[in-house]
Amino acid sequence: MKLQSIPAFATAILMASCATAPPQRFASVTGLKPQKEATYRKLHAQPWPTIIAKINDCNIRNYSIYRSEIEGKTYLFSYFEYVGKDFAADMKKMAADPETRRWWKETDPCQLPLPAARKKGGIWADAEEVFHTR
Repeated sequence: MKLQSIPAFATAILMASCATAPPQRFASVTGLKPQKEATYRKLHAQPWPTIIAKINDCNIRNYSIYRSEIEGKTYLFSYFEYVGKDFAADMKKMAADPETRRWWKETDPCQLPLPAARKKGGIWADAEEVFHTR
């Protein structure tokens, strides 16, 4: 018995449905209170498993936080990739999670919001991407 070949258009549709959209990239910055740096580092050295699970559940990947000192002040820079389909909905889901809210009660007092974040009632100020290699 000879198998029929898959028509070209069906192959194209199948391949397109298997392709994934490139992730959206997000970066932000905030200050770090010098007297809270040890606490902040300790929390992030052993993050709660429920927090890592919620980050993954909300379609965030490659999440990193970096520290830098500029003119005697300490700053945190965060970067992550979002691989979901509805960023706003996933962020609402994260914000509604009791464990995440408890985590933020630990981390927020360590951070020193920049004016742009403070103006919006937030902690982290968005950073604009100006360059990316592929």
